Amino acid sequence: MSDRGSAGGHRQVGVKDVAAAAGVSLGTVSNVLNRPELVSARTRLRVETAMSELGFVRNESARQLRAGRSRTLAYVLLDGANPFFTDVAQGIEEVAEAEDLSVFLCNSDNRAERELSYLTRLEQQRVQGILITPADPHAAILDELPRRGTPVVIVDRTRGGDTTHCSVAVDDGLGGELALGHLVERGHERIGFVGGPLTLGQVRDRKQGAERALAAAGRPPDSLLHLETTALTVPEGRNAGQRLAGLPAATRPTAVFCANDLLALGLLQQCVTTGIRVPDDLAIVGYDDIEFAAAAAVPLTSVRQPRRKLGATAAELLLREVQDPDHVHEQVLFTPELVVRTSSQTP
Repeated sequence: MSDRGSAGGHRQVGVKDVAAAAGVSLGTVSNVLNRPELVSARTRLRVETAMSELGFVRNESARQLRAGRSRTLAYVLLDGANPFFTDVAQGIEEVAEAEDLSVFLCNSDNRAERELSYLTRLEQQRVQGILITPADPHAAILDELPRRGTPVVIVDRTRGGDTTHCSVAVDDGLGGELALGHLVERGHERIGFVGGPLTLGQVRDRKQGAERALAAAGRPPDSLLHLETTALTVPEGRNAGQRLAGLPAATRPTAVFCANDLLALGLLQQCVTTGIRVPDDLAIVGYDDIEFAAAAAVPLTSVRQPRRKLGATAAELLLREVQDPDHVHEQVLFTPELVVRTSSQTP
């Protein structure tokens, strides 16, 4: 297979055309493309000029096929509508760009069958490695891919005590403790938790952390009112706000911890609609500290995750595994940080 490019929308220009136009051998053109240091500056300029005049574009797919491996990484993210994951992807792209690699971004939409379809196609494309925020961290395909030669790094998830994969995550249990501890310190007695489904590991961990904070304050964990959602989205946050507004004022929570910022922003929107004042009537704490949190009508207190650092660290671990299949797998766990803003500053 030869490297080809387009020429005015007609026949594609190949390396033979470039060699003929520059008056050099095919080997010289190949060296200019792949090992330019072997070619004199004068000859290299002739070849590059011919490429420019002919409109030659190298066929990177053909080169990668010959090498048996692409110059591409892939990130299968859980929810393309959530800015958290696009921030993680930016960290991945920064590392990939420094290594002259491309990144495929695939949105599983938290659907296991779609995720499996993407993983199958990415393996067929011979990507160098896959980063994934999986719908199920214990899915069999995540073990099968490395055995067949495609390294996998788990992002924003853990697999318990498993050491067969590199993983990068944030201590979500601690994040839940920080959020609830803050609300307890602000004097709130009736506190709610908005999040779900509990099949999502992060939601479960954040809720359990919140319950630990309540226990540490001498309160029963079941005193945390759980307003469960079907997804971590703005509409689900608005829905939770409607349910909250329907509770009797005497028993309604005076503070709520949301499992992510999208839920918190939806809840905040609904509070404005129903006349519940934030933070006077209801204090709100979110999770992730996406860019929109600080820009909300009432700036949102949130548990910050180092989103780009998550992505960059995961990409670095993946490249190490690509270069050394026998490397020791690392499970990196970052510490979250509470960022206090107006939404929880109850008078």
